[in-house]
Amino acid sequence: MGVCRVAVGSTNPVKVNAVRRALRLLCEAVVEGVAVESGVPVQPIGLDEVLRGAISRALEAQKRLSADYGVGVEAGLVEYVEPLELQVAVVVDSNGGVSIGFSPAFPIPRSWLPELRRRVELGEIATRVTGRRDIGERLGIIGYLTRGLVTRTDLTYLAVLMALVPRLNPDLYTELPHYTELLSGGENL
Repeated sequence: MGVCRVAVGSTNPVKVNAVRRALRLLCEAVVEGVAVESGVPVQPIGLDEVLRGAISRALEAQKRLSADYGVGVEAGLVEYVEPLELQVAVVVDSNGGVSIGFSPAFPIPRSWLPELRRRVELGEIATRVTGRRDIGERLGIIGYLTRGLVTRTDLTYLAVLMALVPRLNPDLYTELPHYTELLSGGENL
């Protein structure tokens, strides 16, 4: 297990710390957060937007810091019977190989849907409802909803850990998709 440089496509301490914790399983990770644009609306809606935001963050962070790995984490709304919030993590390496992971998804109150569909960021709604400033950089709305049993750090860590599965088992995952395959909609998978 050698040293690797990891660029996180965010300066949010929740994301950076969760990536640091997960990447320790792969290498002696030197992790640095960098502010990058996601390329998607501030409140992503639908799995496609959430995934594209995570890919964009990972690619831009990796490129900007010339890191061994870039990690992008994007949270967003996915509607399937009821509104669900989930996080997608993408790990890209210096060769353009990507691996993807998801956090557990949790239901969002239906009464929040009209604002979310207008692209009001979930963090803004959560701050107003809970009265807690910077909730997205601390427990997250999941921490509030679960009374601290599950935090945003937990969800981010699990998403990144799931994205690391192929990298932790290279004998089973002998070929990773190239990021261009994901950006083209996975048509070549």
